[in-house]
Amino acid sequence: KYKKTNLINCACVNSTVYIICIPFRVSFLSSGLSNATLIHSGKMANAPTRSPRFILWLAYLVFSTITMGSVVEVIRDNDYNGRTPGMNWSIACSSISFVITLIIVIMHMNSVTSLLVVGTKCEGVLLMILVIFWVALVGVVTDSRQGLAVDNLGAVDNGNLYYFSWAGFVCAIVLLTSYLQDAFGINVAGELRDRSPRLSLWSAHLATAIVVMGASSNYYDSSCGIGSSSECSRTIYGIVLGAIATLFAVCIVGLKVATTKAPFLAEALVSFILVVMCGVGVALITSQKGPGAVLGNLYYFTWGSFLTAFMLFASCVDDYNSASSVPSGHDHEQIHNSDDTMGMGVPVSP
Repeated sequence: KYKKTNLINCACVNSTVYIICIPFRVSFLSSGLSNATLIHSGKMANAPTRSPRFILWLAYLVFSTITMGSVVEVIRDNDYNGRTPGMNWSIACSSISFVITLIIVIMHMNSVTSLLVVGTKCEGVLLMILVIFWVALVGVVTDSRQGLAVDNLGAVDNGNLYYFSWAGFVCAIVLLTSYLQDAFGINVAGELRDRSPRLSLWSAHLATAIVVMGASSNYYDSSCGIGSSSECSRTIYGIVLGAIATLFAVCIVGLKVATTKAPFLAEALVSFILVVMCGVGVALITSQKGPGAVLGNLYYFTWGSFLTAFMLFASCVDDYNSASSVPSGHDHEQIHNSDDTMGMGVPVSP
């Protein structure tokens, strides 16, 4: 019934012979058996050949390459000042990340080796290592005391190193969340959204507040001496702002994680206080005489903390308006119908 150009394969599984008829021409055999379709228990399943994260791995490889090259270039130009432990750490992190990412991308190219890294525990462990490396790498290269991506004032001095190190960090986080969803069915964004309203926004505000506090402390240590100045006073406000915002966000996030909710009035009040404080912080820190006037972590994350605080307060206001717009007569009718139902023992049509 089949032409000579067709192939009949036999597969033996658990001492049972399954006849697999694959109507494709012999000319396609050179492409390997990745196109074969296995039939078992009446179901058809295609063998996995490439991860849905392959494009993300390619982007991560590009970010790792640019970051590694930028780190080597900056350290080579400033080698006359001597290498610091932070410089050595940045070289090690970027180089190891580049090698790991290159190997994984190459393994994706082959249908056999891809089975070792697509959705396996090996991929998860490597992603955890890469995320840890890039957390440390971003912290080192954006430290004004290291003289890598920013200068002593925290301004961006090497755009490639600064922006692509942050891009690599974000890509690593996206890869890890994609792996968790694919391997274990854990939708991180969905879990945060379903766990409690505004939990993801509070988590984002917590992250921005930590960076504001750290960047302000770094600027104060490197640029503010014994004497007092307007710029240093604004830096102190940035430290206080970051500390208070971090404390508030940790409390709200802790309540939402532990009890799936937080008192609405307390959440609305805290978000309003944060909007006011972050608004003042934007005016003081990112103005011409502020420590965050130049483009850097302090500038970007001060604005980020204000935007997240504003979105939190706007969400609270929206929930309050939605609750207030429910007509009282509708609630009274529902209560009346409920009383009738309980009295008669039968449901009452509205």
